[in-house]
Amino acid sequence: MLLPVAAVIGATAAFQVGAALAKGLFPALGPEGTAALRILLGALMLAVLIRPWRHWPADAPLLPMLGLGVTTAGAILFFYMALGRLPQGVAIALQFLGPLAVAIAGSHRPRDFLWAALAAGGVWALLGRDLTSGPSRLDLVGVGFALAAAASWAAYIVWGQTASRAFGRATPALATGIAALVIVPVGVAHAGLPALLDPRLLPLALVVAVISTAIPFTLEMYALPRLPARTFAVLTSLEPAFGALSGLLLLREALRLEQVLGVAAVMLAAAGAAWASRPAAHAAPTDAPPT
Repeated sequence: MLLPVAAVIGATAAFQVGAALAKGLFPALGPEGTAALRILLGALMLAVLIRPWRHWPADAPLLPMLGLGVTTAGAILFFYMALGRLPQGVAIALQFLGPLAVAIAGSHRPRDFLWAALAAGGVWALLGRDLTSGPSRLDLVGVGFALAAAASWAAYIVWGQTASRAFGRATPALATGIAALVIVPVGVAHAGLPALLDPRLLPLALVVAVISTAIPFTLEMYALPRLPARTFAVLTSLEPAFGALSGLLLLREALRLEQVLGVAAVMLAAAGAAWASRPAAHAAPTDAPPT
């Protein structure tokens, strides 16, 4: 299992390194324009890699795929908008509340409510001191965007379970294609078409798209058939740690000790809820983070 585990960890790290690098495009494009360029390039890459038209099932249910595409758009767009206002470690930890809520919602076991309480304590450690006062007061609009991204990720998992069963391997490419149709007009409206087509921005945008889309997708497609679902989910709960580390090393976004402990509490709650969940034979591609 060493290579599949390493592949999931590499994919999880790549998501957050890509998000940190994407902030380099914010001064020119803003979060909306950056999200549009990233999802457009990512969708084109996945279309070339997967060629979803070759895996189109007969009588496919279109509503779940449409829901998956729209929620993918929401998760990416709101996450980038949160990144524009919050440290990366805080933004990804708040976004992780979405899949954590999905893991806990269907259960009535006492230990699952303990994971929820641990996550709530982690959120308070992240936000409590900075919500209303202090020199490092957090942007409440950014917090709202991060929670909207969390809700989108939760809906993405719910829709994705149905869509991935119907469309199989073509699911990621189709979902990102629909997401691009939703996000690109928003990006054009905020950044302008000339800015999105600026050739000087294309090299960094391509790097972001490769690190955020092509590399994680390739690694996850290798790991998914080889790992149990709950092992995959527990490994992806490392993402807030990579988010905080990427923010520190690439963006100089240092977190205070209580915020680091808050990130750790959210991670532990997510890992615990995933490990305690009912095991399945394999993880679905849509369990992976959309950001």
